[in-house]
Amino acid sequence: MKKTFFLSFLLVLNLGCSSQIAKVASVDPTEYLNTITATDLRTHLTVIASDEMEGRETGSVGQKKAGNYLIEHYKTNAVSFPKGVTDYYQRIPASFLNAIRNDNLPDSENIWAYIEGSEKPNEIIVISAHYDHVGIKNGEVYNGADDDGSGTVALLEIAQALEIAKKEGNGPKRSVLFLHFTGEEHGLLGSSFYSENPLFPLANTIANVNIDMIGRHDEFHNDSSNYVYLIGSDYLSTDLHKICEAANSKYTKLLLDYKYNDRTDPNRFYYRSDHYNFGKNGIPSVFLFTGVHADYHQPTDDVDKIEFDALAKRTQLAFAIVWELANRENRPVVDKSGN
Repeated sequence: MKKTFFLSFLLVLNLGCSSQIAKVASVDPTEYLNTITATDLRTHLTVIASDEMEGRETGSVGQKKAGNYLIEHYKTNAVSFPKGVTDYYQRIPASFLNAIRNDNLPDSENIWAYIEGSEKPNEIIVISAHYDHVGIKNGEVYNGADDDGSGTVALLEIAQALEIAKKEGNGPKRSVLFLHFTGEEHGLLGSSFYSENPLFPLANTIANVNIDMIGRHDEFHNDSSNYVYLIGSDYLSTDLHKICEAANSKYTKLLLDYKYNDRTDPNRFYYRSDHYNFGKNGIPSVFLFTGVHADYHQPTDDVDKIEFDALAKRTQLAFAIVWELANRENRPVVDKSGN
């Protein structure tokens, strides 16, 4: 009798646990995805790309002001960092920033925040964007609303959505690291420093989702902004590519344009943003991008030209990709090599 009762108890317990696991695994993220809104993105970008930030040149007072805004948002939403870490900065000395091009840059910082995974906390998904721009030239402020204010504020919204899910018991199973890189405009410096001084072992980093310029449309899409360029998703991992396409098919239904995914494309966009420093280290990476426009690296790259509904939808796609990476059973298999 005791043995039979005990076995029955274990069976019930096991079924209950299995049911709970299945429940968590099958959570529909739509309600969290929908917390990413054009209104919130506009609110953030109006600050990040304001004249007060002085064009966010690497190491400048204006960039530090922008960094403070990011940090305050993370604090407000209780997105922090692991135990034993004291702040949101990864400090980069001027000696590193000037080692190659000697642009006479001062010390600067990558800014990061972190949501710990509930089941596989040691496996990390990095979602990134650079928060620097090119500063002030000839008395004109280059606000960089699209480049890369758009990606910067996308990270804020994605972090907020994931933290809401976590508070409701549906947080990511793997850990998610939000990285705002400095020095991108001077040669991917912040991400280069990170790849040499990672906050978590690169071997534990299962993928990078990088966002750079997703707030406008280019000349090839004058009829519709319902698109995004995906670059590099299939360079190292068939799994990552399939995840991106499935997430879009299920949640956002954007046109996925692979125009710039060709390794021989003369624009070489794959090599021109921060995901490259992950890809070259064998980490599956995808670059979300919507192309250049007449205001690229001009003082006219301002908030009033951002297409916020389109920005929201592209941010939702990035969220959906991160959600799937964080919650699927296995990390993406690296089945290809080379960049």
